[in-house]
Amino acid sequence: MQADATLPAAQRRNYTNAFHALYRIVADEGVLALWKGAGPTVVRAMALNMGMLASYDQSVEFFKDNLGFGEAATILGASSVSGFFASACSLPFDYVKTQIQKMQPDAEGKYPYTGSLDCAMKTLKSGGPFKFYTGFPVYCVRIAPHVMMTWIFLNQIQKLEKSVGL
Repeated sequence: MQADATLPAAQRRNYTNAFHALYRIVADEGVLALWKGAGPTVVRAMALNMGMLASYDQSVEFFKDNLGFGEAATILGASSVSGFFASACSLPFDYVKTQIQKMQPDAEGKYPYTGSLDCAMKTLKSGGPFKFYTGFPVYCVRIAPHVMMTWIFLNQIQKLEKSVGL
């Protein structure tokens, strides 16, 4: 439904609600169209979690041991670093996922990409590696707070569990 609003007026499907969108997608494109872009979405999520998980513990050690930060500053600093790396690791996959989900067939009915790898290779060839990082500041501002809140809440839950003996 979000993508529909970005299309030119002649190409819009004008969904009235989510159920109408589901019905129209299945009727017009087939039931498998509901999963268009699911593979790239899963890969993006894996990359985001890899960046998030790989950087957090190292950052906690660095802030605590090398910089001597207290608990609150350590959690805030490490979660910020983790948010940055989650964004940096996942944006290339998010870019490919978005291109796959937004692609439209040309006049002959042919799609511009045959899959994620084809999309990535064509993007790399036409725009270079930095093309995958188009919009990084905005993406980071969107993703990093989510990651930060995840780590802050996890830390608070762990403290609560410890205080009640779990």
